[in-house]
Amino acid sequence: MNTEHTETSAQALIVIDVQEGFDDAYWGPSANPDCEGNIARLIDHWHAARRGPVIVVRHDSTNPASPLAAGTPGNRVKSLVWDRPHDLLITKTVNSALLGEPRLDDWLRAKGISTMVCCGIQTNMCVETTARMGGNLGFQVTVPIDATRTFDLTNPSTGDKMTAAELMRTTALNLQGGGFATITSTDRLLGEH
Repeated sequence: MNTEHTETSAQALIVIDVQEGFDDAYWGPSANPDCEGNIARLIDHWHAARRGPVIVVRHDSTNPASPLAAGTPGNRVKSLVWDRPHDLLITKTVNSALLGEPRLDDWLRAKGISTMVCCGIQTNMCVETTARMGGNLGFQVTVPIDATRTFDLTNPSTGDKMTAAELMRTTALNLQGGGFATITSTDRLLGEH
């Protein structure tokens, strides 16, 4: 679905990896059950307010055992995202949406867009990596942290573990404290605070 925008003041909403495979038990316990609802609110607002383009990102895992493997049912973008208006699909095999196809930074710069709003799954993986790279490339980046979610993570070498909620807090600190992005909430971003 194309809802073309050319306004130089536009903000791009980057919706990262909201895919069926993330509902698989493979990933373990998750945090923030409101994530997908907040993402739907953001997309609806972006479209209604003509705030800028909505870019959908899909991770095409090259690992055939992954629930996100290309060509599998888990690879599909969830209908709550796919069935809403969007301007571009980026496919990637790595963490950053900026290293997918087509090249997101080239697409945004061609439209004069310098602001990215990143949401999606996983907070501490693809969302954080995209936000960090966006900041490094000179984009103004905002992350509504409650429109992201992740999963508990264990270091297989040491057994160290962090819960999904801890990882979300750590990502928020890394991004804002490190100067990569502004952390906010969906309500605040939509002016509903």
